[in-house]
Amino acid sequence: MKSKPEKIRYNRIAPIYDWLEWFPETLAFRKWRQRLFQYLTGKRVLEVGLGTGKNIPYYPPDVQLVGIDISRRMLSRAREKAMANFQPVGLLTMDAQRLAFPDQTFDHTISTFVFCSVYEPVEGLRELYRVLKPGGTALFLEHVRPESPLPGKVFDMLNPLIVRMMGANINRRTVENIRKAGFEIEKEWNLWKDIVKFVVARKPETERKSHG
Repeated sequence: MKSKPEKIRYNRIAPIYDWLEWFPETLAFRKWRQRLFQYLTGKRVLEVGLGTGKNIPYYPPDVQLVGIDISRRMLSRAREKAMANFQPVGLLTMDAQRLAFPDQTFDHTISTFVFCSVYEPVEGLRELYRVLKPGGTALFLEHVRPESPLPGKVFDMLNPLIVRMMGANINRRTVENIRKAGFEIEKEWNLWKDIVKFVVARKPETERKSHG
């Protein structure tokens, strides 16, 4: 689990991260986040990859929110947003691949543009599955590898360069990985072509003996 480079990278860019993403956030990400939070119904919620806390303004005030991120400096930015929005949140520096929570702790998990940068994404998704209660819902906003052959190959070619520059993989098959982790896909929407997706997944009420 090679998490140290990611931690160093995100600690380094934390002070300017919101500025770097200002344009896509203003253009599209905000409305996509609003759409995602329409599906939040549970009280005990884990957000994985909380980052600088861009989702914090969208949480209802009665949610028992825990947010984790690999970067301590990103979480310090999230703490400022939580205070500004009067949103109680437990902030913990933690690797998505090794969640320090008991099994079946949370009603919901949320992640937005996270599993492009988790080193072993299926391991991280299996951890989400583990800490969700049976019947619990996992909500995802993710960019993924295009399904069409030619764009998919272009994304594969560009991926090593993008990883070195930004730390994010642009050719992850995240919907497939969600299934590998044991989740059932309830809803899947293409938000921008077939590259940005909104996925609602559920942990079955009766757990399977193995997931992938």
